[in-house]
Amino acid sequence: MKRRDFIKISGAAALAACAPKVAGKNAPAEEPENMLIRENPRNGDRVSALGFGCMRWPMIKDDKGHDIIDQEAVNEMVDYAIAHGINYFDTSPAYLQGLSEKAAGDALSRHPRESYYIATKLSNFGDRSKEASIRMYYDSFKQLKTEYFDYYLLHSIGRGGRAAFNARYVENGMLDFLRKEKEAGRIRNLGFSFHGSAKEFDGFMEMYDSGEMVWDFVQIEMNYVDWRHADGKRNANAEYLYAELDKREIPIVIMEPLLGGRLANVPEGIVRQMKEREPDKSAASWAFRFCATYPRVLCILSGMTNMTPLKENVQTFGHFKPLTEEELAFLEQMAIQMKEYPMVNCTDCKYCMPCPWGVNIPGVFQHYNKAITDGTYAQSTEQKNYNKLKRAYLVSYDRAVESLRQADRCITCGECVSHCPQSIPIPRELRRIARYVEDLKQDRL
Repeated sequence: MKRRDFIKISGAAALAACAPKVAGKNAPAEEPENMLIRENPRNGDRVSALGFGCMRWPMIKDDKGHDIIDQEAVNEMVDYAIAHGINYFDTSPAYLQGLSEKAAGDALSRHPRESYYIATKLSNFGDRSKEASIRMYYDSFKQLKTEYFDYYLLHSIGRGGRAAFNARYVENGMLDFLRKEKEAGRIRNLGFSFHGSAKEFDGFMEMYDSGEMVWDFVQIEMNYVDWRHADGKRNANAEYLYAELDKREIPIVIMEPLLGGRLANVPEGIVRQMKEREPDKSAASWAFRFCATYPRVLCILSGMTNMTPLKENVQTFGHFKPLTEEELAFLEQMAIQMKEYPMVNCTDCKYCMPCPWGVNIPGVFQHYNKAITDGTYAQSTEQKNYNKLKRAYLVSYDRAVESLRQADRCITCGECVSHCPQSIPIPRELRRIARYVEDLKQDRL
């Protein structure tokens, strides 16, 4: 449904008066000339190719030492984003332990509603009852200070296939409820975000082909590593997902284009090869250009935590240059090299938190991955500068993660495993890192 159609249905005269007039297409009233804009072929929405993922808002401590969102910083980032052409904002009731939607609503509501698109999700991972799901749905309106959602997603479907999907959305009547909400104009586009295998994805495409469910768009994880090197058993290669959506002409929204920041901070050897080709371009720009090179992609989400990556990403999309076939082949070689590093495939989404035993799971993984990326990973007592690298890792580990929240505190209860969209065997990886730390202390490498 186009936003003009929504306005007619809802009778929101105030919105109608200020709706943009862009040759029958929906768009912000002002589009900065250089921002890459993609038109949604299904409804004419003019969407910025760079979208703002609201899963990584900047955090600060309140007077009681609790983590809260830095609303002043969020407002500044949103103002800059909108002023520079970003108009798609993606959030969820599950992000930042329930704090993301309100921060997004507070920041966005300071701007005309027609100047941005809101995407949020039905994240009923815990209580999947109809009552709780409907309550979550209506609460999103309140938190985001809106009368309608431009893009609404069934959150993270795939694992468990059709049976899990039915339990969360069909047996409780929520799919029928959301269809009626779409008919009423409170949802303009209904889709889903996917994590799972190719077989599980095929099941949802069969629903589309049979007419059982018409997906207006689909959100997938796509980057130059997962394009052909995802874990095929638990996560499908993005190349396959893209091809299936492309042949059905379903618009695609991209999540994790930087693999939780890992493709913005790649190992030194890979950075060196990128700089030889593009001395003035960052590693992150390569990853974004990869995704935007594919024409079926409507929007690419980036969870920007401060102004530095926001400004850099605006530059990338404001002066966009698609990759050549030779450059795509080059990134495939970089992906192969990336897979050789013993990193944990954590995207820092924090779905695994809070750990009932207090382990800072993403903090442990991010510290470990950073040491590998920075080339400060002690691998053997025979290694040059081993003692220096050993000390640096142990000292920085204690600074990054409190001792009572480190990997050795994991009791392998497995509570976190079902929440991980990457299907990481979290207890096993925590044990591996705990052994590594102990081996460092005892000089057993």
